Amino acid sequence: MKVSAPDGVKVYNVSSGRSLPAWLSEKKKRSLRKDEEYRRQVELVQDLEFPAACHRLKATPDGQYLFATGIHAPRLRVYELSQLSMKFERHFDAEIVDFQILSDDYSKAAFLCEDRSIHFHAKFGQHYSTRVPSFGRDLAYAPFSADLLVVGSAPEVYRLNLAEGRFLSPLPAKSPGINACGISSVHGLFGCAGDDGVLECFDLRKRTSIGTLNAAAAAGAADAELTAVRFDDTGLHCAVGTSNGLVALYDLRSSRPLLVKDHMYGDKVTDIKFHAAHGSGGRKIVSSDSHIVKIWDQHSGVSFTNIEPAEGSINDVCLWKDSGLAMLACDAPKIQAYFVPSLGPAPKWCSFLEGLTEELEESAAPAVYDDYRFVTKAEVDRLGLNHLIGTSLMRAYMHGYFVDNRLWHKARALAEPFAYDTYRQQRVQQKMEQDRKSRIGIVKKLPKVNKKMAAQAMLQQAAEEAAPAETSNKKRKVLPSVLEDDRFKAMPYKQTTFDRLLQWKKKKGKKRKASSQSQPRMYVAKDESAAAAFNQGRSLQGLQEVPLGQRAPSSSNPSSAVTAR
Repeated sequence: MKVSAPDGVKVYNVSSGRSLPAWLSEKKKRSLRKDEEYRRQVELVQDLEFPAACHRLKATPDGQYLFATGIHAPRLRVYELSQLSMKFERHFDAEIVDFQILSDDYSKAAFLCEDRSIHFHAKFGQHYSTRVPSFGRDLAYAPFSADLLVVGSAPEVYRLNLAEGRFLSPLPAKSPGINACGISSVHGLFGCAGDDGVLECFDLRKRTSIGTLNAAAAAGAADAELTAVRFDDTGLHCAVGTSNGLVALYDLRSSRPLLVKDHMYGDKVTDIKFHAAHGSGGRKIVSSDSHIVKIWDQHSGVSFTNIEPAEGSINDVCLWKDSGLAMLACDAPKIQAYFVPSLGPAPKWCSFLEGLTEELEESAAPAVYDDYRFVTKAEVDRLGLNHLIGTSLMRAYMHGYFVDNRLWHKARALAEPFAYDTYRQQRVQQKMEQDRKSRIGIVKKLPKVNKKMAAQAMLQQAAEEAAPAETSNKKRKVLPSVLEDDRFKAMPYKQTTFDRLLQWKKKKGKKRKASSQSQPRMYVAKDESAAAAFNQGRSLQGLQEVPLGQRAPSSSNPSSAVTAR
């Protein structure tokens, strides 16, 4: 059993899980006891399935039996819910379009088939069959007059009186064809949903309609057909569904809809039901199309929750009165069963669902995508999985892909072989940081002198303590800190001593600077010629560039050499 909460409302899929084939051996069945998915599977009613698909579902008024029709071949299955098993099965020559239960239990029922035939069944089997002039699409039963009403492709409503056993004159309709019909259990008003978007109402005591309304146009779908109609238990409201996915709620005293709900799929609405929620939840409207079942508030139109089957399109919805159990007839072999505790408790025949849901809440159920990991396009390139795009191993979703966790781990191990070591170091560092934060820190005060050196020593000591030990504690040699070493205890740590020394150095530096600026600059002469040139204010550079052979004759008269140059 799987649970989902799309709108904050828990919806339990009672029928989730794989169905076992009939030819499976006993040994294989016993081995499934270790399969977690099979152990969590719940079989609500035995053989609650069809070979191909299920078309219609209805519960008897006493709530003890369930009628289900499906294919293939066309057949009827009746389940006795108190025994949680199938009571009997009957086959038909044509597919069943719709049926009505004529008694409180399974003893009387009428079936409308695709070949224009109507079959009446009793406990023992088929009792009688007849035909209608045109192909039928829907039928309704008026218990106060015992009239079976059939609508279809003709602009007429065929009436078969079961008390007299004969056809009555048909009721003329203004629509060229009628897709659905419904009758109120309070005042007996009979409504027809035409394929031209017109809702036509009849009083069965009269032969003509008492009123018409273009319900599709009033709901904002002028060119749409009406595909579903339903009256509520109060007799004041009527809900219609259109072929483009709109559901409109009308007050019978007004031609304007009170609410219009859009299914957002653009598909025709197949069924509408009114449901009284348990407690103070208020009345709900349950509308369905082939994709989704929407449950919304009758007064405000606010969505309560949605139900989407895992497989197959939806054909019909069956709700138990004052309960949170719903069954869906889908184009799939298995009949889908869902339990919504917020709508109401479980029916008496399956009260064990309450305990199962409590156990499921206590145990953590795996999510739908636990076995998959979402990766972006950049990560796919980095892991080297480009060649798998388009295959079943990578499923495209939004801006990335879903990849199996096992495949992702293998690709990551090949692309990043040292990723685990990096991850391990990060985890160790995080653990040490957490342990360090949880300790009571000792505030170490810096000395008054050599604060920079003391701060560096403290940082170095903290780094050595935080570094992981590469060797064992026995082999690791702990060096004493400069601040704790006995050899440095004789250092003068008095601030006054260092202040006097610094002041003396500053004064001495200032005196040296002043004396150097007041004294004259002295130059040293190399020889007499340099001294004579300095006194005369001339340069010896030109003489020094002359070679020695040429410089010798003029050495006695240096002034002439310089002048000649």
